[in-house]
Amino acid sequence: MDGRELVRSIKLFGSVRGMRAVRSAWRQRRTDARELAPRGPERARVPGPVMGAEPLPGGGTVRFARAELHVCVMVGGAVFWGWDGAEPLPSYALADEPPEPDPRAGLEPDTDGGWRVVSERVMVAVSRNGGIEVRTPGGVVLRRELPPRWWEPVAGGTARWVQRTEVSADARFFGLGGRGSGPRLRDGAYRLWNTDPGSAFGPGDDPLYVTMPVQLVVADAGTHLAFHDNSWDGRVILREGEEGAGSGHDRPGTSELRMDGGPLRCWVVTGTPARVLHSWTALSGAPVPPPSWALGPQHARWGFGSAREVRRVVAGYRERGLPLSALHLDIDHYDAHQVFTVDREHFPDLPGLAEELRAEGVRLVSIVDPAVKAEHGNEAYESGRAVGPAGAFVRDGRGHEVRGVVWPGECVYPDFTDPAVRDWWGGLYGERLAQGFAGVWHDMNEPVSFAPFGDKTLPRSARHQLEGRGGDHREAHNVYGLTMARAGYEGLRRLRPDERPFLFSRSGWAGMQRYGGTWSGDVATGWPGLRASLSLVLGLGLCGVPYSGPDVGGFDGSPSPELYLRWFQLGAYLPLFRTHAAIDAGRREPWEFGPEVLEHARAALGERERLRPYFVTLAQLARLTGAPYVRPVWWGAPEDRALRDCEDEFLLGDALLVAPVLERGTDRRAVRLPRGRWYDTVTEKAYEGPGQVLLDAPRSRIPVLARAGAVIPVRGEDGRPELEVWAPAAGRSGGGLVVRDPGDGPGEAEVERYTSRLVNGEVRVARVTDGGTVEPEWAVRVRGR
Repeated sequence: MDGRELVRSIKLFGSVRGMRAVRSAWRQRRTDARELAPRGPERARVPGPVMGAEPLPGGGTVRFARAELHVCVMVGGAVFWGWDGAEPLPSYALADEPPEPDPRAGLEPDTDGGWRVVSERVMVAVSRNGGIEVRTPGGVVLRRELPPRWWEPVAGGTARWVQRTEVSADARFFGLGGRGSGPRLRDGAYRLWNTDPGSAFGPGDDPLYVTMPVQLVVADAGTHLAFHDNSWDGRVILREGEEGAGSGHDRPGTSELRMDGGPLRCWVVTGTPARVLHSWTALSGAPVPPPSWALGPQHARWGFGSAREVRRVVAGYRERGLPLSALHLDIDHYDAHQVFTVDREHFPDLPGLAEELRAEGVRLVSIVDPAVKAEHGNEAYESGRAVGPAGAFVRDGRGHEVRGVVWPGECVYPDFTDPAVRDWWGGLYGERLAQGFAGVWHDMNEPVSFAPFGDKTLPRSARHQLEGRGGDHREAHNVYGLTMARAGYEGLRRLRPDERPFLFSRSGWAGMQRYGGTWSGDVATGWPGLRASLSLVLGLGLCGVPYSGPDVGGFDGSPSPELYLRWFQLGAYLPLFRTHAAIDAGRREPWEFGPEVLEHARAALGERERLRPYFVTLAQLARLTGAPYVRPVWWGAPEDRALRDCEDEFLLGDALLVAPVLERGTDRRAVRLPRGRWYDTVTEKAYEGPGQVLLDAPRSRIPVLARAGAVIPVRGEDGRPELEVWAPAAGRSGGGLVVRDPGDGPGEAEVERYTSRLVNGEVRVARVTDGGTVEPEWAVRVRGR
């Protein structure tokens, strides 16, 4: 570290905290140097030639000269393979036991000395050198895994490995968690290590808070998702392919995965995008729907500072007739930033404040950080030390508590990979509920330890329970936020079994949707940050995490009125609609940006509230099918190459297409339409797709189009739900799915199916039941005629 880094550290965190951060970083380096042996000389290994095979249900084991591969096709068509004894379990990503092997699939000899597994939905071929091909039932190759390579320390230790993959020349890559550049992932390296970037980020910053080895590949031949179930640090290097011109050869797209350790095992699911996400969430867990109120507009700021300021902001919404569902309190409401405490001077009666706001329809949501101040007398610290024989906190190889520096000062970190610690931590949320909070948002849980250099996290040698298996932070780091979310979710379920928990987390991993959602983290204020916001939501949805959204307006800096408005208009159509800002970044209330912005923001809020029944439906359908609320425009037509390359618009469910304004000074923008008829929801003018149209985008709104034939549940002018039906084209029919608001309890919701058709120039709508079709119970309003 040079002098400039020290000065930046002290300036950022204050003189005392800055010096503590420097000492913590040096301590981390010393610990790792002492407890992590250098790799030393390594021996490279490849599978070698095939030696034999043993058929098993769904597949079998193929033995090579220097490795062993187990491959299995499961019921439902998911493919699993693992090298050198790697099995599906244990896994933090899987929600339950893996599916049963497909009894109709088995291992059989293939040409040229290889082996293959043939099933109804997929074919897997294993070459004589250890390569693996995933093919359609017709034999078209979707994914070709080249033989892997391992590097094993001669003196013993964890092997690192590389897996190279080829896909078709026309394929496009998506996923890998929350990425600011995208949603289409272009040529480059993407790290798999959940990271607090340390400052507000833009599209060029990588990695960010949620990284996952979940890769969605879309090509003419089909769509598939590949998940390498390994939580170690790694890097994915992508290179899109290129089709040959004339008589030239195609250059395939390539993906190279390099991991520092851990098992080499992989899941692949194939099919349409809808089927792929359904299969993926069947493996990794159904997304938990948020309570219905959490689908409304929410407001946050780091720096409310007092109950008086909270009341002022809520009153500002009420006096201007603006809807508000929740208000979020950041760390400034804590006593000296210590989790599970309250600043009694500035919030003398927090339960009373929460009750007062709830009576006005506004819930309070609390931030919760994992770091616990290491101070005797601190209740959370003392109770954590009493958990089990060794206490609740992460320790080093010598048994000492690992300490870092976060907002409260010197802190310790709960080991959420220990079930007993999760149980203890979940019980602490009783204090939050007693204070009147209706939900929580997890922050700083990558986890973060302030440092002027190196990783801003725990030492890689720090010891974790890992469900009793034992291991270090190299394996536990990426699942830390996931296991914290599990602890919080399960604790809230126990404490209030009659309510669905509301929880979203800055960091997480594959399967985090089982416990809640996420948000962008500290996205930079600026037009690039606005574009990154959309990329993150789309990419996370394709990884199975449907509930997310950005800090509307950006986390740092002061947005211009135009930027704030365009961000606000985008946020109104995203699952988590929340304004938020840093303590020194100015306010984010709509009236702070002038009367014109206020009126246009009012319109956006009104449309969000009108569409609330549709968002409720999308949340429940995500639970049932895995389909994200926000989908790329190629969702229903992945074979359309023009749609695959379209990144600045999205589908909201099946019915709506949203084209946000992402550039300064824009009052018209091009909109790419999928096949079919689409109606501008303001002018009701019809446009035919596929193709591109130029639409008005005045300050007052962004272009939103409805699919012809769509049946959408909305809130009518009288506040009651009704069906908005967009006229189908002549000779065509339409429809939609509707889920009535189940409230905030854990009960199951019933899906209703509606059809629409044009009969003698009249639009007719019917509900489909087991006994036939019946008239809708809700009022019907037809548009687009």
